[in-house]
Amino acid sequence: MTHIEIIGILAGLFTTVAVIPQIVKAIKTKGVNDISPVFFTILILGVGLWTVYGILKTDWPIIITNGISFILNTIMLVIYKQRKK
Repeated sequence: MTHIEIIGILAGLFTTVAVIPQIVKAIKTKGVNDISPVFFTILILGVGLWTVYGILKTDWPIIITNGISFILNTIMLVIYKQRKK
């Protein structure tokens, strides 16, 4: 594995796990007032497109990290919609 691949994997890992504290906080506090659904919608579209890009290039680090990020950010948006009912 080259240093470039390591940097790419670490970048994907950090951006993927960045939303986890927000998900945990929303679940624990049941509060989502400070969350922007527009932000998460745009982010989901972006990581979804990155996932497609990774599939087209057969680039597994891009596919895996952005695919997981897509799922986690979608979970956050679902939590938001459930709490705002």
